[in-house]
Amino acid sequence: MEADRSTVAAALLLLVGTTCCLWLLSWWRSSSGGSRSRNRLPPVVDSVPIVGGLLKFVKGPIVMLRQEYQRLGSVFTVNIVTRKITFLIGPDVSSHFYKAQESELSQKEVYQFNVPTFGPGVVFDVDYSVRMEQFRFFTEALKVSRLKTYVDYMVEEAQLFFSKWGDEGEVDLKEELERLIILTASRCLLGSEVRNQLFEDVSNLFHDLDNGMQPISVLFPYLPIPAHRRRDRARKELASVFAKIIGNRKSSGRSETDMLQVFIDSKYRATGRSTTEDEITGLLIAALFAGQHTSSITSTWTGAYLLTYKNYWDSAVEEQRNVMAKVGDKLDYDIVSEMDVLHRCMKEALRLHPPLIMLMRYCHKDFSVTTRDGVEYNIPAGHIVATSPAFANRLPHVFKDPDSFDPERFAPGREEDKAVPFSYTSFGGGRHGCLGETFGYMQVKTVWSILLRNFEMELVSPFPEIDWNAMVVGPKGKVMVRYKRKLLA
Repeated sequence: MEADRSTVAAALLLLVGTTCCLWLLSWWRSSSGGSRSRNRLPPVVDSVPIVGGLLKFVKGPIVMLRQEYQRLGSVFTVNIVTRKITFLIGPDVSSHFYKAQESELSQKEVYQFNVPTFGPGVVFDVDYSVRMEQFRFFTEALKVSRLKTYVDYMVEEAQLFFSKWGDEGEVDLKEELERLIILTASRCLLGSEVRNQLFEDVSNLFHDLDNGMQPISVLFPYLPIPAHRRRDRARKELASVFAKIIGNRKSSGRSETDMLQVFIDSKYRATGRSTTEDEITGLLIAALFAGQHTSSITSTWTGAYLLTYKNYWDSAVEEQRNVMAKVGDKLDYDIVSEMDVLHRCMKEALRLHPPLIMLMRYCHKDFSVTTRDGVEYNIPAGHIVATSPAFANRLPHVFKDPDSFDPERFAPGREEDKAVPFSYTSFGGGRHGCLGETFGYMQVKTVWSILLRNFEMELVSPFPEIDWNAMVVGPKGKVMVRYKRKLLA
């Protein structure tokens, strides 16, 4: 651990030393250039030159956003070393962020830190046309006909998992749901071979891969620290595991109903070639990273709120009772889709706690935004443009009593999220909306349907705080729950 810290410290000092001249040159150019109307540039966060913005950012982006939003408004720039990050906060100024074409605002440049984890040749390591083809593979794997099969797998996994609980007891809800979500994700995404024969081995490899995504990785993804070395070894071993599974499926002619099979069968339209084993591995890793943390975190927050606000727990239980009166114990895609009360509870938990607190793009072309107060700002090419669902989702001019848990804000007649486009962005939006949104809703609602039908529950630990230090932000510490098995009558 000390060696890690020393390496990181040395890298930071080297970075500071080698960028002083670049920063001074950048400052001179920006201060002397007369072709652009400087009075229309966004205000800049006050900080110590070169590293001041970085220090503010590392201390906590949400804290910084809260302070600077009050001081500077909905559009402002933070200087971080040689980069300028311009934040657009709220639906009135972030529309272009979500709607812009890739030639204007792109993802590839700002998400390069994912490449060592996902691997070469996939997602953010390929040009836009190839990435769109790969996203088409994801879309095929997540179409409704396949989601119906996935929900059946989710039900099986959740029922088996909760059958191992006793008649009553106490559990850490966060830990339990993390374990269950990785099981359901493995079955739906990675395939029966992993779920039934290699689950522990693959889970351990994913654990090392996951822990290789540190905050320092965003700036220095190839820094030679132990966490990165374990990440690289795990990535190599996962490629070997999936190469064998893919080879066995192809040689036997066996076909499965999981995401892995979709990727095996996929072909690029532009060239007609099939996906390679390494591409398939990278796409599976990307899918699991996109879904595992977000679903386990959201299921935990949803439960914590339901157990804190008894009126919503009772409403969710009553919904299950009404569903069971119509169809009995059956749970499938169509039934889960109709659970509006549970859907709104989950959606509200996601509004208050979106797992990804910041989204970013690289700006290739100047564009302008106009604030609610009518002030127009020019955003120059070369800036990184960012927005924060975690902050924007709590703006009082968008959501009434924004810090309160109120699922009915999404009910017919209110629908606060639809008053202005891009008010609710927990799943992103526009051209880069989350492809797995429906999968995520199905996964969490299926798990909580089974819990609501089979258990009485009580939150016995304090309501969890937010772990702002995590790469994917979730509840901090344990979420202890006392349960008692009781079938819903």
